[in-house]
Amino acid sequence: MKILLVEDDDVLIAVLTKNLTENHYIVDVVKDGEMGWTYGSTFDYDLIILDIVLPKLDGISLCQRFRTEGYTTPILLLTSQNASTAKVSGLDAGADDYVVKPFDIAELIARIRALLRRSNASSFPVLVWGDLLLNPSTCEVSYNDHSLTLTNKEYELLELLLRDSQHLLSADEILDRLWSSDEFPSEATVRSHIRRLRHKLVEAGAPSDFIATVHGRGYYLKAPDKLAEVEIPSAIESASPSLLKLAQSKSQDNQQKQYLEFLNQLWIDTKPKSIEQLEVLFQAVRKLQSGELAPQLQAQAQQVAHKLAGTLGTLGLTIAMQLARQLENLLASQPLLKKQQLEILETLVTSLEESIQNTHLIQSAPMGAIADICSSKFELDHSQFGTKVMIVDDDVNCLRSLPKLLKPWGFKVTTLADPQEFWTVLQSVLPDVLVLDINMPEINGFELCQSLRSNLDWQRLPVLFLSVMADANTQNLAFSVGADDYLCKPIVGIDLASRIHNRLQRVKSYQNR
Repeated sequence: MKILLVEDDDVLIAVLTKNLTENHYIVDVVKDGEMGWTYGSTFDYDLIILDIVLPKLDGISLCQRFRTEGYTTPILLLTSQNASTAKVSGLDAGADDYVVKPFDIAELIARIRALLRRSNASSFPVLVWGDLLLNPSTCEVSYNDHSLTLTNKEYELLELLLRDSQHLLSADEILDRLWSSDEFPSEATVRSHIRRLRHKLVEAGAPSDFIATVHGRGYYLKAPDKLAEVEIPSAIESASPSLLKLAQSKSQDNQQKQYLEFLNQLWIDTKPKSIEQLEVLFQAVRKLQSGELAPQLQAQAQQVAHKLAGTLGTLGLTIAMQLARQLENLLASQPLLKKQQLEILETLVTSLEESIQNTHLIQSAPMGAIADICSSKFELDHSQFGTKVMIVDDDVNCLRSLPKLLKPWGFKVTTLADPQEFWTVLQSVLPDVLVLDINMPEINGFELCQSLRSNLDWQRLPVLFLSVMADANTQNLAFSVGADDYLCKPIVGIDLASRIHNRLQRVKSYQNR
């Protein structure tokens, strides 16, 4: 999917582009509001991300312009302004969501996924085509339970074919949808990616014409009921749990290490500019000392503090970011600072300079916690690797974190935010274990559990409740409607993995009687 990013902060552009690209989005970047309008009104995008403070045309005015002209593309606003009035202004201008800087990247990606699902008039997170299954929440692809390892472009190509499965896509359409405007690939590039993708699908057991070609016109996915019967390769022997855990741990370590290297390289490029920007703040201090601080300089200093807060926060330099944020608030607190505020202003500017100057190396990446599988004493049954866990919860933060927490133990996790899609997803995924929240819109977890227990096909499916409600009455009610286990949020990965493991062991022992 293609995203237009309208942002003038180079650090934020670098971080967002890296993370969005890694999540298989195609990103076009422009640095002012007028260019944002030109690109947004000329090309087709699935989502537009706007900073509010932009040169030439601010983000809220640009958002209003898109809506006035009838553009319905989802718009997500980014800003450092946390006041509710600013949020109201952004949403009233036609924005679909509003994220305050600095933000958690994983949360931003989850919000983008939610917006894209809404814009596609479907919250169904799993794309299914015959034996092919693509989960956009986890970017996992499998064919007949055989996992596929795809490059970013192969994944994007397959997702595009799945989302537009009713249409023949020409090479030009694929080029337009999957490459940014500053790239110039040829039709031969598309053919090359199609060829490699076909090869990987065939290796997983798909027929050779799974992706069909209409010569001179384009490509489409052949209807599942017309696919030829093929012999599925024998099951791939699983790695031992200890080796798999070790490999996953190393993979996480490598990812964190690479991301940290990326941030440190970014800091090497950004630090001189940040020090240069400090000069405007020191100039404001000197002018206030002499009693000549002009409103224009104060406004400029506020803008500099605003930019620094965003940049430093993006890099995870929390202390420096907080100092910049305090400066921004001080400079915005009144039309013109008085000499009484001089000491505070000077202290903040000096402290900010020291914090920036003394930061030679970013020690840790601003990423969410990852389960420490190395410290775990929990061991899984070898046969349980690949166990399918389906989680139904309207809390997007929970849906974002649980797959990460469970992945080290080999579970294949499917998440669902809209319980109204429950039966559709259930039939597609065929989970081994179900994890349910209680309070959800339209249909609550108790009702879903009762429906399962009265359904002959699903009444034996293990059901675990995961809820913030810790009182005894609620837990008793959960067990009365058929729950097998009940856990309270917040939860650590090993506890949830252990409870799932125990439930599966009991099911296995019942079956063997």
